[in-house]
Amino acid sequence: MEKQVQINYTRNFIRQLEKSPAKIKSAFLKRRELFQKDPYNHQLRNHALSGKRKGLRSINVTGDWRALYEEQNNSKQLYIIALFRAIGTHSQLYK
Repeated sequence: MEKQVQINYTRNFIRQLEKSPAKIKSAFLKRRELFQKDPYNHQLRNHALSGKRKGLRSINVTGDWRALYEEQNNSKQLYIIALFRAIGTHSQLYK
C-alpha cells in the first residue's frame, strides 16, 4: 500500500515561490502534482542533501530550479508529511 503524502509550506517557501517567475510557479505546480502521486518518481530526481543541508531533500522543478523539503513521518507511519522550506536556483540554494 502506497503512503499518502501531506504537503505543507513554510512562510519562507511561499514568499520565494511568489517572487519566482510565472513559468517556475507553473512548473512547481506540475511537479507538486507528480510529487503527491509518487515522491520518488525518477523525473523529480529526489535526493537527500548533506553538509549544512543534512535532513533536507531536494526535488527538481526545472533544469536549474530546485525545491527543498523536510520529510516527516507521522507517529503511526500512515502517511508522509513533506514540509517545503525553500525554492530557488541551484546557485541560490547551495551557496
